[in-house]
Amino acid sequence: MSQPFTLTVNGRDHSLDIPATTPLLDVLRNHLGLKGSRYGCGLEQCGACMVLIDGNAEYSCSREVGTLAGRCVTTVEGLGSPEALHPLQRAFLEEQAGQCGYCLSGILVSAKALLDRNPNPTRADVIAALDANLCRCGSHPRILRAVLKAAATLRQEVA
Repeated sequence: MSQPFTLTVNGRDHSLDIPATTPLLDVLRNHLGLKGSRYGCGLEQCGACMVLIDGNAEYSCSREVGTLAGRCVTTVEGLGSPEALHPLQRAFLEEQAGQCGYCLSGILVSAKALLDRNPNPTRADVIAALDANLCRCGSHPRILRAVLKAAATLRQEVA
């Protein structure tokens, strides 16, 4: 049964009238037109669907939208724009950190959560933070370099 509620995504409020059990990923992609988060496995195994919920990287494939009242959701689209890339997005491009790109939105979101809580991560910190994100392309060394490069850039911007 549908119920009306408001969902805050990327800083904007959206009024929805859908079942509270609808997966967040479905709402993002099919109701709000935000295609950055991907469906990979639907079982919290691959991380392609990761979004930030109140700053924490969480799976959106299995998260019921009705549990998000009063919470802030940020998708990869909310990190930056084509005109003003987030330092993570810029570093991923500079390091050529993706091949097929299917996993990258989830990786970017997970990396953002890491850098928000730890602005000076070690390589081991990055590896641990991205453990929930599966990439089969073999871009891992470039992904790690990109996250560490973005961390350095963000530290310089703050200084």
